[in-house]
Amino acid sequence: MALEMRDRCERCGTTTLPADASARICSYECTFCVPCGEAMHEICPNCGGELVARPRRRIAA
Repeated sequence: MALEMRDRCERCGTTTLPADASARICSYECTFCVPCGEAMHEICPNCGGELVARPRRRIAA
Protein backbone atom coordinates (compact mmCIF):
# COMPACT_ATOMS: atom_id res chain seq x y z
CA MET A 1 0.00 0.00 0.00
CA ALA A 2 1.45 3.36 -1.04
CA LEU A 3 1.38 6.52 1.02
CA GLU A 4 -1.05 9.20 0.00
CA MET A 5 1.27 12.03 -0.98
CA ARG A 6 -0.81 15.03 0.03
CA ASP A 7 0.30 18.31 -1.50
CA ARG A 8 -0.78 20.79 1.19
CA CYS A 9 0.19 21.40 4.79
CA GLU A 10 -2.79 20.73 7.07
CA ARG A 11 -1.77 23.52 9.43
CA CYS A 12 -0.86 26.53 7.29
CA GLY A 13 -2.65 25.33 4.14
CA THR A 14 -0.63 27.57 1.87
CA THR A 15 2.54 25.55 1.47
CA THR A 16 2.67 23.41 -1.67
CA LEU A 17 4.29 20.04 -0.95
CA PRO A 18 5.13 18.14 -4.14
CA ALA A 19 5.98 14.44 -3.82
CA ASP A 20 9.72 15.18 -3.77
CA ALA A 21 9.51 17.93 -1.10
CA SER A 22 10.43 17.60 2.57
CA ALA A 23 7.37 17.18 4.77
CA ARG A 24 6.28 15.62 8.06
CA ILE A 25 3.61 12.89 8.43
CA CYS A 26 2.04 10.85 11.23
CA SER A 27 0.92 7.21 11.01
CA TYR A 28 -2.49 8.39 9.73
CA GLU A 29 -0.74 10.31 6.92
CA CYS A 30 -1.65 13.75 8.25
CA THR A 31 0.77 15.98 6.36
CA PHE A 32 2.58 19.14 7.45
CA CYS A 33 5.38 21.30 6.07
CA VAL A 34 8.68 21.17 7.97
CA PRO A 35 8.27 24.61 9.67
CA CYS A 36 4.79 23.67 10.95
CA GLY A 37 6.03 20.26 12.13
CA GLU A 38 8.82 21.94 14.07
CA ALA A 39 6.42 24.53 15.53
CA MET A 40 4.22 21.66 16.80
CA HIS A 41 7.27 19.90 18.29
CA GLU A 42 6.79 16.99 15.83
CA ILE A 43 3.45 15.99 17.42
CA CYS A 44 0.36 15.60 15.23
CA PRO A 45 -2.47 17.85 16.49
CA ASN A 46 -5.07 15.47 15.04
CA CYS A 47 -4.07 12.18 16.68
CA GLY A 48 -1.25 13.06 19.09
CA GLY A 49 1.14 10.78 17.20
CA GLU A 50 4.73 11.43 16.26
CA LEU A 51 5.48 13.41 13.10
CA VAL A 52 8.35 11.97 11.09
CA ALA A 53 10.05 12.84 7.81
CA ARG A 54 7.87 11.84 4.86
CA PRO A 55 9.70 9.63 2.36
CA ARG A 56 10.36 11.44 -0.88
CA ARG A 57 8.95 10.04 -4.07
CA ARG A 58 11.00 10.45 -7.20
CA ILE A 59 9.08 12.32 -9.89
CA ALA A 60 9.20 10.45 -13.20
CA ALA A 61 10.73 12.37 -16.06
